[in-house]
Amino acid sequence: MSVTAAPRPQSAKKVGGYIGLVVLILAAMVALGPLLWTVTTSLRTPAEAFQNPPQWLPLKPDFSNYSAVFKQLPIARFFVNSVIVTGLIVVGQTITCTLSGYAFALIRFPGKNAIFGAFLATMMVPLQTIIIPVFIIIRTLGLSDTLLSLVIPALGSAFGTFLMRQYFMQMPKELGEAARVDGASQFQVFSKVYARMAAPAIATLAILNFSGFWAEFYRPLIFLQSQSNFTLPLGLVGLKGNLGTGSISVVLAGVVLAMVPSVLLFIFAQRYFIEGITAGSSR
Repeated sequence: MSVTAAPRPQSAKKVGGYIGLVVLILAAMVALGPLLWTVTTSLRTPAEAFQNPPQWLPLKPDFSNYSAVFKQLPIARFFVNSVIVTGLIVVGQTITCTLSGYAFALIRFPGKNAIFGAFLATMMVPLQTIIIPVFIIIRTLGLSDTLLSLVIPALGSAFGTFLMRQYFMQMPKELGEAARVDGASQFQVFSKVYARMAAPAIATLAILNFSGFWAEFYRPLIFLQSQSNFTLPLGLVGLKGNLGTGSISVVLAGVVLAMVPSVLLFIFAQRYFIEGITAGSSR
C-alpha cells in the first residue's frame, strides 16, 4: 500500500514566496547599496561628503564634481584608450574562444582531452606569477608602453574556451553531420550552423570580457608608463590628490563615469547574458 504525500497547503506556498521575496530584496539592497552611495556622494559638496551621520541623498546636488574630473584629467583620452583595448580584446577572445570551444566539443582529433585538460590547468595559475615573463616578452617584441601590450596577451582565454565548449556540447551533432552530407566544409558547418545557435553564449562571453577588461587595473599598471596611453581605471588614479583636500566627491564622480558603460551594457544585454549562463550550465 503506497502512501502519497499530502499536498502542500496554499498558505505555506505563499509564506515561502514572501520569504523568498524578502530575501531577494535584502540581497538587492546589499548589492546596490555601495553603488547608490557612490552615485549620491559624487553629487555632494566636500562638506556633505563627510557628514556624520551620512545622508543618502544630497541636499543640493553638485554636478561641478563631474566637470572637475574633466578639468583635472584628460578623461576623454583615457576613455578612448579603454574603448580600443577592451573592444579589441572582446572581439579577439570571442573569435578564438568560439573556434577553440567548437573544436574541443565537436571535432575529433588525437589527444583532445589531454590538450583540453592542460588548457584548463592554466586557469589555476595566478596572473601575478606570469606577469614578469609576459612583460619581458612584450618588451622583447618592442610593444612596451603601447595599447597592444594589453591586447595581444589577452586574445586567448581558458575560461572562455571552457564556456563555449560546454555550450557546443549540448548541441545535436546530427545538424553538423547533415550539413556535411550536403557538401558543407568544416568551417561552413561552424559558421552557418553552430555559431548562429551559440549566439547567447557568445553574447555572454562578450559581456564578461567587457566587464572584466574595462575595469582592469593590474596589467595597465605594469605595462603602461605614458599618461597618453593610460586606460580609464589607471588614469583615474590621478584623482587621488583630491583625497588630501577632502574632495572625495570628485574621486567618486570619476568612478561613476568609469562604470557607466558596463552598467549600460548589462542593462541592455542582460537577457542574452542570463540565457547564455543558464544554457551553458546545463551540462
